[in-house]
Amino acid sequence: MKPRFQADADLHAEIVAGVLRREPAVDFQSAQERLGERMADSDVLALAATEGRILVSHDVNKIPFHFRRFVAEGNLSPGVLLIPQSLRVSRAIDELLLIWSASEAADWQNLLVWLPL
Repeated sequence: MKPRFQADADLHAEIVAGVLRREPAVDFQSAQERLGERMADSDVLALAATEGRILVSHDVNKIPFHFRRFVAEGNLSPGVLLIPQSLRVSRAIDELLLIWSASEAADWQNLLVWLPL
């Protein structure tokens, strides 16, 4: 099964739009589609896990802490991809499309990965 993505509220909308523009078959849910305003990071992780979506975020400071705690509590996560704000949007799009095209969703389970790979 192909990876499915959930954008965190802090992820630049240009990344989601760019991925979908280049490959409309990618299942990439924007934050506005699913996340409530000011949803706690732990709740965002739980929602992504419930829906089987890899969380994609720019929040390299807080998400790793919440992810480690989420997994330590015995929860399964589809994974988290962290994109530093300094990474060019075009490079982030390329990285996400590579992940989508060259891997399976199960490859990312319980992994926290910083992009670029």
